[in-house]
Amino acid sequence: MAGSGVLFRADRDVPGLIVKFGNYPLHHGGVGAIRSLGRLGVPMYAITEDRRTPAAHSRYLTRAFAWPTTGAEEPAALVDGLLAVGRRIGRPAVLIPTDEEAAVLIAEHQKELADLFLFPPVAPELPRRLASKQGLHELCVEHGVPSPAAAFPETYADVEDFAEHALFPVVAKNREAFVRRRNPAVAGTTRIENRPHLLALARRWGERPGVILQEYLPREHAEDWIVHAYFDENCAPLALFTGVKVRSWPPHAGMTASAYVVDNPELAALAKQFVKRIGFTGIVDLDLRFDRRDGRYKLLDFNPRMGAQFRLFESEAGVDVVRAQHLHLTGRRVPEGEQCAGRRYVVENIDLPALLAYRRSGYSTPHAPGRPAGTELAWIARDDPWPFLTMLARFVRPGARHLYRLWRSSRRASAG
Repeated sequence: MAGSGVLFRADRDVPGLIVKFGNYPLHHGGVGAIRSLGRLGVPMYAITEDRRTPAAHSRYLTRAFAWPTTGAEEPAALVDGLLAVGRRIGRPAVLIPTDEEAAVLIAEHQKELADLFLFPPVAPELPRRLASKQGLHELCVEHGVPSPAAAFPETYADVEDFAEHALFPVVAKNREAFVRRRNPAVAGTTRIENRPHLLALARRWGERPGVILQEYLPREHAEDWIVHAYFDENCAPLALFTGVKVRSWPPHAGMTASAYVVDNPELAALAKQFVKRIGFTGIVDLDLRFDRRDGRYKLLDFNPRMGAQFRLFESEAGVDVVRAQHLHLTGRRVPEGEQCAGRRYVVENIDLPALLAYRRSGYSTPHAPGRPAGTELAWIARDDPWPFLTMLARFVRPGARHLYRLWRSSRRASAG
């Protein structure tokens, strides 16, 4: 259980609010944030799809606001709904977005939200640009940060032209954060094996394909790393952590299933330099892939919000990025402390199929410790059992069906 080494007191008069848009009730990151601040005595609130989500059943949640959304609503309607939630809380609360849509909305509507909520004063246009695959790629080029080669087709003809010269396999991703909710081109990060596969997919993308086509970094020559951090208004890191991803689901392309805290000064320096150059403030979740062929870390994703696996990281003082943000926004000092290297994080409901897939492929992570110094489970917590039990009840049938479909598509891709 987290929190045993906490060397600070949080402001218990300022609650936290988990903000999420879209229908993904089995979100372990939100549960982690509720537990992280709730264990410090901070009153926690959450926007949930309904009152039967795992987050809604946490003992550390003061109240769940059931508000079904798709993420495709008009921004004005989402702002009005968020303000209504704030008025019901009755006092200023720290906003904790768990998806890009929420982070973008908060940044672009700071004036309307400022009376009821606390949040980092980020440049209003920056989170949308960072959440955009094209915007991030352009920022990487502008600031000399390595990233995979990418193309941004505007028409089907552009896809055909790309297919004539591309080195397959390639990766397709939805280009913009909000578009993935309204009209997703692909279900998620999708590996495309050859030209016929690409053209067949592209015929379903319409006149303006909302995708990025990206260089594929072969797993046998690469290693996945993550950086989580909280930066203040001067873009100085008040908490910064590095780790290596051991398994993801779907394999090599999806959500973190298991990861370790591993000290990586080079990666930490790269993250600090890039954030300073772009002027970001707040919580970040970065995904990078180390390419052994040229010895460079290549930035794949810059999530301008809390990452689902943030509880992997905690300092010796008991600080994680969510706690750092709450302390800072409530005017308290964020204590310094080294990251707890060797910690392991496991997402129980997706790590088992991921483990089987990785063993079958023979893939290993050289930088992962032989044994963990401690393990943080995403769902199971002795002091808060109901989110895990609720997750099981909601996951078993649809989750098993979803995992089977992912496994079948992964098998077809490997065979192709």
